[in-house]
Formats: sequence, C-alpha cells, structure tokens
Amino acid sequence: MVPPVVSASWLTDHPDAVVADVRYYFDGRSGRDAYVHGHLPGAAFIDLAADLAGPSDPRMGRFPLPTPQVFAEAMRRAGISNDSTVVAYDDAGGMFAARLVWMLRMIGVDAAVLDGGIEAYDGPLQSGVLEGVQPGDFSIRPWQPADLATIDDAAQQDLVLDARPTTAYTGEDDPDARSGHIPGAVSAPASQNLASGRFRAPQELAERFEKLGVDDASRVVSYCGGGISACHNLVAMEYAGLGRGRLYPGSWSQYVNTERPVATGAEPGERPRPLTPNDPS
Repeated sequence: MVPPVVSASWLTDHPDAVVADVRYYFDGRSGRDAYVHGHLPGAAFIDLAADLAGPSDPRMGRFPLPTPQVFAEAMRRAGISNDSTVVAYDDAGGMFAARLVWMLRMIGVDAAVLDGGIEAYDGPLQSGVLEGVQPGDFSIRPWQPADLATIDDAAQQDLVLDARPTTAYTGEDDPDARSGHIPGAVSAPASQNLASGRFRAPQELAERFEKLGVDDASRVVSYCGGGISACHNLVAMEYAGLGRGRLYPGSWSQYVNTERPVATGAEPGERPRPLTPNDPS
C-alpha cells in the first residue's frame, strides 16, 4: 500500500490518484461550503457526518461507523473504485481526512492523508461543485473486526491512547455528559503528531509513541471524543512504522453514557478489577 501520509509533490507525481476533500468543522461552519468556495482541482467532497459516520446515538457514540453499504455508496459517488489510490485532505492537519484514510486502508484500499492539507497545494483552486464524476466501482465490504475495539476492549486493553486534548483527558474541559478519561488510558493528544500543521517525521513520531509505551501498534486501542481524531493517532503510528492499531469507534461519547467508571486528572488511573463468574464482590 502507499504510505499513510504523502506530500503534495507525491500527489503531483501520481495524477491518477482520486483526491477527496474531507473538511469538517465542529463550530457549525459548513465543510461543503468551504469546498464549493475552493478545492483542489478534481477533488470530490466527502461529508464526514453523512458518509463516514452513522447517525449519532448515545448508545453508539457521536460518530459511529456507517454501514458498509452507506460507505460504499459514498465512495462510488466520489468516483472511488476498489483499485483506486485515494489522497484525502482537510485544513486541520489531517484530523478529519485521517478518518477516511483509516477506513479505506482497513478494507484494503490504498489511501493517504495529504500532508499539510489544502495549504500544501500551491496551484490555483477550483470552485463550485465537481461535475461529471464517473461513479466508482466500489464493493460493499464489511468492517474488519481485527481493526476495531469494543467498549470492553477499551476498558481492559493494556495500552489505550486518548487522542483528545489534555484538558478533556483530565476532566477540566469536556463537552460530554461526564468528564475525564477511561481508567488506565494514556493521554496522547493527536495534535502532538503535528508540527506547524504537518506530520512530524516518522522517526519523531516513533519516538513520541515509544514514550507513551507503544512499540507495536497492534497492542493499542485508540479513542477520542467521537472516533475521529483517534484515527489521526492510528495513521501516525502506521506512518511511524509501528503497524496497525485498533479504533474504538464509540469512543468517549459512548463510554460516558454507561455506568462505567471514569478517571480524572493527569494520571491514567487504575482499571477496575473485572468480576469473574464466581467473584462474590
């Protein structure tokens, strides 16, 4: 597969790549409006909330994975086929583009985040809606269980990374029902994968994750508020040569709508001891 992060010069050298604009804003601005105003030539718009997530539900989280059928239909509309190479970008250091890239790579489709996003492109932008897109030949494929973590996995896995800002992790500033983090999870803000809006070099990222206890991403469960920036950590670990980690799609927005314990403060805290069938406690 192509590397999970590529440069603008790489994109120039690969004109057959399908380009996807995945801009999204938590403050209510419209990513589609931003796309219409100006996007990379030939880029298709991917709506994160409609195409890369199912309906928000407290039982499933803020951005649960869509059904494979919904995802396949969105990819076809964008002109993406089974054998496409997809380069996705946004204007937030890849925080939203990484969700699409991770989903595609999970099911075996070549995909990469454009390092630096729309600002890395130095040519003229195209405005308006892309016309005449030839629908892609994209098969419906199930999500791969090996790449996904359940709420039980997130509560019990030895190495769980929390991609949210530090203030959300500690419980100081959290928009969800309860504040804090999954007991035992380590704070790993996705923003720290970046320097000046671009991914740090693979060796730097490897050193960063090593300090967090990661030497093999296959042992890692990644979560965030709603399953979006958690993908940025997964892409960064793969870019660093550490392999593929698992996403907990429900993330904190699902976890806090249960009766499970939470931890606050800067330390991971201890996971509660799981009960066994014969445990009187």
